[in-house]
Amino acid sequence: MMKKLLLAGAASLAMTGGAWACAFENTVPVSSLSAGFEAWKSVTEAMAECGNFEAELDQEFRTKQPAAFAANPSLYQIGGVSNGTVTPLINEGTIRPLDDLVAAYGENLSPNQLIRVDGQIMAVAMMVNTQHLMYRQDIFDELGLAVPTTWDEVITVAEAIQGAGVVDYPLGGTMKSGWNLAQDFNNMFLGFGGQFVGDDSMPMINTEAGMKALDMMQRLTAFMDPEYLVSDSTYVQQQFQQGKIAMANLWASRGGAMDNEAESQVVGLVNAAAAPLAMEGGAPATTLWWDGIVIAKNITDEEAEAAFRVAMEGLDTEMVQGANDEAIWLISGYEPNRLAAGAIATATASPPPASYPSTSQMGLMHTALGNELPAFFTGERGAEDTLAAIEEAYITAAKEAGILE
Repeated sequence: MMKKLLLAGAASLAMTGGAWACAFENTVPVSSLSAGFEAWKSVTEAMAECGNFEAELDQEFRTKQPAAFAANPSLYQIGGVSNGTVTPLINEGTIRPLDDLVAAYGENLSPNQLIRVDGQIMAVAMMVNTQHLMYRQDIFDELGLAVPTTWDEVITVAEAIQGAGVVDYPLGGTMKSGWNLAQDFNNMFLGFGGQFVGDDSMPMINTEAGMKALDMMQRLTAFMDPEYLVSDSTYVQQQFQQGKIAMANLWASRGGAMDNEAESQVVGLVNAAAAPLAMEGGAPATTLWWDGIVIAKNITDEEAEAAFRVAMEGLDTEMVQGANDEAIWLISGYEPNRLAAGAIATATASPPPASYPSTSQMGLMHTALGNELPAFFTGERGAEDTLAAIEEAYITAAKEAGILE
């Protein structure tokens, strides 16, 4: 599904005649809570053209949304979500089906934007995202380096860059303790053929794939800023922009920032390639994602209608024309640039990477990983003990959630 989403978005070049400003004057107060990267800034700025709209852009949105949407009335009408963050909202029943609103106001949406759960439209996707290899083309050309296709090759290239002393650190990593570190493990674990849980929902982390993932991640840290456990996507983005690193497995949604002349020293110098393989013959060591909008359940029908109409104004062709390079959009008018090549190559690889699992089990596993992995990287605990601790934490949480008996 994610491969189809990405390809459809990349090929969607036809214009739909979107309005040059908001098509209606919004008189109902509407607010949104979403992530704060560049694409969301552009989307919410376009929504604001309708009036009576406030956007809260917060990288910690995923921890705030469940309680905010469970409030009655909901604290926000619109939520920015992904396939990795929408699950708690669905499980708690705090977002509403959108079928009626799509029928009334979604005439410009394409079928690949409609995210269905149990047959109902629960979200509207606006873009696809994945972590893939971004690298300094000028440095690679200067040193005569080939773009690595495996993580072992990344290490070889990193050694050469380190030896040349052309940047502060050869490699950047989104390994901030918590969610980010867990996601980097997820990527590598899947790349080594790992499976998070079995058919019985029991964890399967303490395995050969888990050990290999930790070993590879630890090897990579030798080429990173020693403060990598505070390094999130924004940190790595800024390292690139400031010319401090030469490579990173970074989100495609951060690509546009590399060419932002107002803040980047490397305009035109960063290119993108498929996420490296963890093992020969495997899928790229990453996951595929979508980002989009949901509408709160605990609001009036009038608020829901206004919120959806405002959201559609934020997801129109006019917005994409002004922010084309900030994401791999699933909206008509998008034209892929050179920095989209890495995400497209990742999604079309054979075999392709998995979509991030939108399951309750994965939500609990991600939390357990984020809580327990830092002890391994600080040297407080060995690899096998860390994996055992992750499984124990997951089992405890799964029993509390009623997933395990």
